[in-house]
Amino acid sequence: MDTNRDLDLSREEDLAVGGSDGLSSSREGDLDLSREEDFGQSRTSKVKFFNRILVYVLGLFFLALGVAFSVNSQLGISPVNSLPYVVSLVTGIEMGTVVIDVFAFYVLLQIVILRKEFQWINLTQILFAVVFGYFVNAAKYLVGDFTIPTYFGQLLMLGLSIVFVALGVSLYVNVKLVHMPMEGLTSAIGQKVFTKMAFADVKVIMDCVVVAAALLLSLAMLEGIWGIREGTVLCAIFVGKLMKPMQKLIVPILSRFCF
Repeated sequence: MDTNRDLDLSREEDLAVGGSDGLSSSREGDLDLSREEDFGQSRTSKVKFFNRILVYVLGLFFLALGVAFSVNSQLGISPVNSLPYVVSLVTGIEMGTVVIDVFAFYVLLQIVILRKEFQWINLTQILFAVVFGYFVNAAKYLVGDFTIPTYFGQLLMLGLSIVFVALGVSLYVNVKLVHMPMEGLTSAIGQKVFTKMAFADVKVIMDCVVVAAALLLSLAMLEGIWGIREGTVLCAIFVGKLMKPMQKLIVPILSRFCF
């Protein structure tokens, strides 16, 4: 009787141990699956972030192409780039290099305006400004002296410029990384000066200030008006209007590719 009872107890212990081992194995399996899922999510997140940077840089390249075409159209350059263009003419320094210097100055102004509220991650604006500056020089080299004769040809080149600028801005804005320096400065002034105005309204004011500065510098140093013509106004009007239908097509693609 005792022997049988011992055997029964032994079997129960074996079953208990076996059940415990099975439960432990099941938990370890669940942990392994969880780790694999976390690793997969982390890897996907890194890929998506890289895609965002890639699209941002691609947007800057299209923007630089827009600058090159607007310069060659000789009908005026976009408001944001009008000051670097005039400074380039005055100093003889390549426009892309001047873009880097002027945009870095815009970042410095942001630090002065925002002070402790300035987020240091926004210093990456300078990095992207450098990339954009090199792209401007490269785009001007690629486009070279290409022009289309007649005023209609100039308008056509300006139209291509507006398309490239709208495409470039649509790409880099919608990946939601950092502002470009001019937009960052506009945002800072909106926070501290024009606190009750919408960003778009502050942007119009800033564009006017930059164009006015370029105009005064051109009159003072070049004894005439350079880089600011009807094309400057057309860029200011039509880039935003063209971005609206573009973004309807681009945003869904970027949502899948970058987020």
